[in-house]
Amino acid sequence: MPDTQSRPIPVIVNAASGLGNGPRQIEGLQAQFREAGLNVRIMPVRSGGELRAVVKTAIRERPPMIVAGGGDGTLGTVAGLLKNTGIALGILPLGTFNHFAKDLRIPLDVKEAIAALAAGHVAEVDMGEVNGRAFLNNSSLGIYPDVVRERKRQQARLGRGKRWAFFWASITALRRKGFLHVLLCLDGEDREYRTPFVFVGNNRYVMEGFNIGVRDGMRDGLLSVYVSQRRTRLALIGLGIRAVFSRLKQAKDFEALTAQSLDIESHHRHLHVATDGEVALMETPLRYRIHPLALRVVVPEPAKP
Repeated sequence: MPDTQSRPIPVIVNAASGLGNGPRQIEGLQAQFREAGLNVRIMPVRSGGELRAVVKTAIRERPPMIVAGGGDGTLGTVAGLLKNTGIALGILPLGTFNHFAKDLRIPLDVKEAIAALAAGHVAEVDMGEVNGRAFLNNSSLGIYPDVVRERKRQQARLGRGKRWAFFWASITALRRKGFLHVLLCLDGEDREYRTPFVFVGNNRYVMEGFNIGVRDGMRDGLLSVYVSQRRTRLALIGLGIRAVFSRLKQAKDFEALTAQSLDIESHHRHLHVATDGEVALMETPLRYRIHPLALRVVVPEPAKP
């Protein structure tokens, strides 16, 4: 797909992403693209507003592909702007966790990821959306947004690495977070819950065993919805242990549902909502939708049988 003789392909890199992308790293990326035969223009950005502005400018030039380098939050922002434009999203997995890249089998090694971009194999995948905000992986409310906010606080104030900060933030949030009283409307059917969390995935997630949090595909046109009615924090820890030992489906108060549309009502006028690891305060009701095959992504070519 890429044309090495045409105008440079925009490569937008989050300079504050998990691996740190300073001038030396940017020069190294430029050299690796050149070795792969790709003519690119690398543009570092440092804020969400700058990222959106640069992507919008790049879209007006109508390139066949726009490459995003960063973590899942960066990719989600770029993907939301590329939805239904016909422009393919290229991925450089430069974040800490890189869940979207992993689920698409994109190599986490930068050189191998660039080789996949040069090959130019494109697939269409689904996208989720909540109150107009796109997400590629998942969105949640309840305990997880508190974990993310506490993790960022610990990183900023205590200088902890992202993984250790996430661990301690989980313990802190579990200790102090209250439960939500919500009304879920799934494809028109109402269900009421008192729950520590509501997890909404773009397509179905594995929720048991050592592959927990992984998707087998992203083309089913469905939101996956996971809710627990565990009443105490100790019981919630027990639910996590069941998940690790592949006994989650045996838990009577854990529900796994699917829908094309989901509305969430609460007596709170606003709720903190996490989307692909980024937290925003959103007005209720929360309106979730799935957009089937709305995003074109450059992926490794599937192995031939």
